[in-house]
Amino acid sequence: MNIHQSILSDMRQHAHEIFQTALQAVDPFDAVFHHVKIKDEALLIGKNRLELKNYNRIIVVGAGKAVAPMAKAVEELLGQRVSDGAIVVKDGHGLPLERIFVHEAGHPIPDERGVRGSKNIISLVRQAKEKDMVICLISGGGSALLAAPVEGVSLKDKQKVTQLLLASGATIHEINTIRKHLSRLKGGGLARLAHPAAVTSLILSDVVGDDLDVIASGPTVPDTSTFRQAELLLRGYGIWESIPKSVRKHIHKGVKGEVAETPKPGDPAFQKDSWELVGTNLQALMAASQKAERLGYRPIILSAMIEGETREIAKMHAAIAKEVIASGKPIPPPACILSGGETTVSLQGKGKGGRNQEFVLASAIALNGAENVVILSGGTDGTDGPTDAAGAIADEKTLTRAREKGLDPNAYLRQNGAYPFFQALGDLLITGPTRTNVMDIIIMLVQSKL
Repeated sequence: MNIHQSILSDMRQHAHEIFQTALQAVDPFDAVFHHVKIKDEALLIGKNRLELKNYNRIIVVGAGKAVAPMAKAVEELLGQRVSDGAIVVKDGHGLPLERIFVHEAGHPIPDERGVRGSKNIISLVRQAKEKDMVICLISGGGSALLAAPVEGVSLKDKQKVTQLLLASGATIHEINTIRKHLSRLKGGGLARLAHPAAVTSLILSDVVGDDLDVIASGPTVPDTSTFRQAELLLRGYGIWESIPKSVRKHIHKGVKGEVAETPKPGDPAFQKDSWELVGTNLQALMAASQKAERLGYRPIILSAMIEGETREIAKMHAAIAKEVIASGKPIPPPACILSGGETTVSLQGKGKGGRNQEFVLASAIALNGAENVVILSGGTDGTDGPTDAAGAIADEKTLTRAREKGLDPNAYLRQNGAYPFFQALGDLLITGPTRTNVMDIIIMLVQSKL
């Protein structure tokens, strides 16, 4: 191995280490312990102090890819004070718990197991009385896992809407606006069912801007979106006529005021509620930046709010890497350029992949063999699209290696087929379930030319 190959190998290893450091920084178990304490028989959550003697029972509920370790932390903190509980997690994301029942269910398409888990949660929060406390654990993935369709809309109908939305290119904010208006629990519905009990939410953010009403479709916070907005979005993405008739009927009734809107700011359901954000994408990026600096790079965080079409965002990142090489701007090499958020893939082909894999493939094509650049993009939840990969990694040799194997990078990109492309090269990022979820992390390493 020559010096150049050795440097490239080190850069690839460094990219993996930086990504792992970012994951560790948003470990849900640690996040709960960092934000929640018990002192003098009081529960301290952020700046809130809740006297435990004022509550007869504590019920723990929740949904999302990261809530199992969050629930484990709550059990360790509160022990036998937890009277009952139920959470819904993605398949393979459960943990053994003592007092909180764990339902595993399908994601991103809701299934019957999610419906059963949601019914259990509804039953528990409806039992909550005025002097009870409901602790709600929320993370990304909760929208699909809290599968409690409104009356008149079947699970099959919701599955159809979800599939159409995921393929439309709609942002998570837009998708969740629609989900809230088809659910008994989303959009503040859980808080309304739990009223008049106090509801305290611990939230791990997987959305750009950390909007509490968007994370898992905001089951315990006021909702500012409307039925009319949901209808306009479905029409705007050209899928209004494709969605099931029952869904169109329900939204029409909501627009006409024949179905109650989701609870808004000032609703009595939120009088005794509080919320604490325990983990974010920026937190992960800051830890990644510190790790990169320890490895000898000059780090820069572009943004934790990256959105837009995956391929276009990839071209922008590739352009930044080229500028670093050409002029040393915005930061001279050795550089670590970091960003986070959640891009969108508008499906054009029938290939297998996810937004992170597609991002890396599009970046590699745009870089076109630029030397001394490594790019890694991964979903912090360990899942990228409908695949077992979190993302992928590429470098200056990626396109050459692909063509030697008879692979046409552009053809795979046109078919949204990044997964088999990187699988053939051995460059998929496989982490398994991470049990956290704070969107995606993009890492670009740029070294000086020899």
